[in-house]
Amino acid sequence: MPTVLIFQGFRFFFYSNEHIPIHIHVEKNSKTAKYNILPIILVKNRGFDSKELKTIRLIIEENEALIKTSWNEYFNHK
Repeated sequence: MPTVLIFQGFRFFFYSNEHIPIHIHVEKNSKTAKYNILPIILVKNRGFDSKELKTIRLIIEENEALIKTSWNEYFNHK
């Protein structure tokens, strides 16, 4: 599970056998979420409240280029 970013206790990662569309998983404590990146859309949420989801979305928006680059570098070099 390649970790792309850890920020404010949130871990942003993807699994090594992922599929398109480009997306990112997020976890903190026992909570998890999944966001598509193009466009940024919440796909799944287990436990995060609305304030946390807003924070996660802002972090994704600020790091969208990093997420896309990390995805492309990992999966294009497999």
